[in-house]
Amino acid sequence: MVAEYLSVLVFIFVGIGIVLFTFFLSKLIRPHNPYPKKNANYECAEEPIGDSWFRFNNRFYIFALIFVIFDVEAVFLFPWAVAFGELGLYALIEMIIFILILFFGLFYAWRKGALKWV
Repeated sequence: MVAEYLSVLVFIFVGIGIVLFTFFLSKLIRPHNPYPKKNANYECAEEPIGDSWFRFNNRFYIFALIFVIFDVEAVFLFPWAVAFGELGLYALIEMIIFILILFFGLFYAWRKGALKWV
């Protein structure tokens, strides 16, 4: 029993050691020559205009979260669609409930105005 925990502990220490070694090795190998032009902000090959610390609209963040939720829905739908013939009626009912919950979330976001881009 203790040997099993010891192997996990060794695995963790070896993993941490590999990460620290690669960080150390990359610090030794990389070129280090900072100068003002190199340390300047870079925006699509254009000189930055104005301050970089300005507030974005909160809706962009919410819009991105809604996109991620429906992207995850697509990830769950593909394996289900591939194995649909073998799953049966129970899996069909579960997927209908899953899609209804997501549509309720979409309707809620639409009613709250989270889908308006501007």
